[in-house]
This record gives sequence, structure tokens and C-alpha cells, in this order.
Amino acid sequence: MTRRAAFLRYALPDPFTVLLLGAVGLALALPATGALFGLMSFLADLVVAFLFFLHGAKLSRENLKAGLANWPLHLIILASTFLLFPLLALGLKPLWETLAGHELYLGILFLATLPSTVQSSIVFTSLSRGNVAAAVCAASGSSLLGVFLTPLLVSALVRVPSFSWGLEPLGDLFAQLLAPFVVGQIARPKLAPLLQKRRALLGFTDRLAVIFIVYVSFSSSLSAGVFRGFSLQSLGGLAAAASLLLALALTLTFLVGKAFRFSREDRVAILFCGSKKSLMAGVPIANIIFPPAAVGAFLLPLMVFHQIQLIVCAWLARLWARGVPDDKD
Repeated sequence: MTRRAAFLRYALPDPFTVLLLGAVGLALALPATGALFGLMSFLADLVVAFLFFLHGAKLSRENLKAGLANWPLHLIILASTFLLFPLLALGLKPLWETLAGHELYLGILFLATLPSTVQSSIVFTSLSRGNVAAAVCAASGSSLLGVFLTPLLVSALVRVPSFSWGLEPLGDLFAQLLAPFVVGQIARPKLAPLLQKRRALLGFTDRLAVIFIVYVSFSSSLSAGVFRGFSLQSLGGLAAAASLLLALALTLTFLVGKAFRFSREDRVAILFCGSKKSLMAGVPIANIIFPPAAVGAFLLPLMVFHQIQLIVCAWLARLWARGVPDDKD
């Protein structure tokens, strides 16, 4: 392959990236609202549930047990989620306040306390041919621990009155992600041979799930009016702060995975599970602990960070996947 061909291969967007950007553009031009938004959200949940069913059917019990037993990987991901992010938010406070202002800086602090995403962490790990079993265990564990750790961190860093968080997020996590995964594991003896012959189905479902999540997420942000009330300068500074925070998290998780000599598959899981924050967990927590008039300001950094992490991690997943044989799990 010539240098020109190699450059074009990595520089030009593939169809998935084009569709991803198209979903962003469609949400900006025609955001789903009302009944349409409800339908799109339902379809997105359905696609994600089907995706986790397929992952459950594909993963062998041996790989799942190995993922659960990989405690060094889980410790690093948890440390990145609940220790590294708060330290970056506190240690670089002058920088964040300069870029986004004090009001939005409080939202960055709130963002730093949240657990990792579950859906997109596993989807991007799968797209990159990483350790999906470890990603399932790590991302789900982060979300469960976030029920206890996030309230404590918010109380310590953001200094809000005491609050309690119900079990509804746990019910959503089980119904949409864990239950389909368990059903897939049960159905694995009959479905595994079929999935071996239809490998493209899982990759197609991965990409479809990401496109739906991006469109619904952007539509939700625009419909909720979270961008109103702030100047373009503030929004630009916030976007720069969120991009820098994500870049630091991605760089540090990559370097840690490499320094401890994890396998390529484990490094992929560490990168994607340890660098992201959950919008699904952040919205209900913010609605509970912050006054209604202040919720938008606290959620805005999370909304912006969430959109950027989806776009950047989709691009990274594409790069990580290249050069890996199609028959490699």
C-alpha cells in the first residue's frame, strides 16, 4: 500500500462515521419531539436490548468468568471513574473556570462524580474488538457502585444538602441491559453456531445502536433547552473544557493500560470504560439533588461531554478496529 493510499484510508471517514455525523446533523435540523421522541427513544432502547442479548449469546462462559476475575482491570477502571476524574476537576479548577466560568464549573464537578456509561462503553469495546466480557463486568459494576459513591462524592465536592437516590436507575439497568444479556447467555447453546456464521449481524447492531443513541441524545438536549441562557462564548469554552477533560482521561487510561502491560483487548476496555461518564445516571441524580432552576446549569457540562465522548470514541473505535482480523473475538 502506498503512503497516499494509507493516508486516505485513515483520513477519509468510513460510512459509519458519515452516518454518525448525519445523525448529529439530523438532530440539529429536525430534533425528535413529542410522540416522535418517545418512539425514537423506545426504538433505541429496543436496539440496545437486542444488542446485549446478542452479546450474551456470543460470549462463552469461560470468557465471562475471565472477565469477572480480571480484578486489576476493574480496579483501574473504577479508579479512573471515581478518583481520576474528581482529581482532574479539582486540580485544574482555574483552567475549567477560565474556559467555562464558575457556574458551569460546578457542573463539571458534578460530571466528575458520575459512574461510567454502560451501553456505549460496551458497544465501543465490541467495535474495537476489545475484551467485551471485561467491559460488561466493569461498566455494569461502575454503574452499580455509582449508586453509593456518586452521592458521597457530590456531597463532598459540590456541597449540596443531603439527599437519597431511589432504585429506579438500577431497575432500568437490569431491564434494558443485564436481563437481555442473561437471556442471551441462556440461549447461547442454540444461538452460538448461528452467530458464528452471521458475525456481521453483531457489528451492524453495534453501529445501529450508536447512531440511535447519538440522535436521541442530541434531540433530548435540544428539546430540553439546555443550551439556552448561555452565551456562545460560554458554550464554546465549555466545549473546549469538555474536550480537554476527555482527552486527558483517554490519554491517561491509555498510558496506564500500556504501563501495566495489559493485553490489547484489555487496554481497549480500560480506555472506553474508564474515560466516559453516564448521562443515564446523571439526569435522575441531578433532578433529585439540585433545585429545578439550577438543574440545567449542572446538566449542561454533562450533556456537552456526553455528545463529545460519543463522537470521539466512535472515531477511536474505528481506528482501533482497523488491522484486526475479522475472525478475532
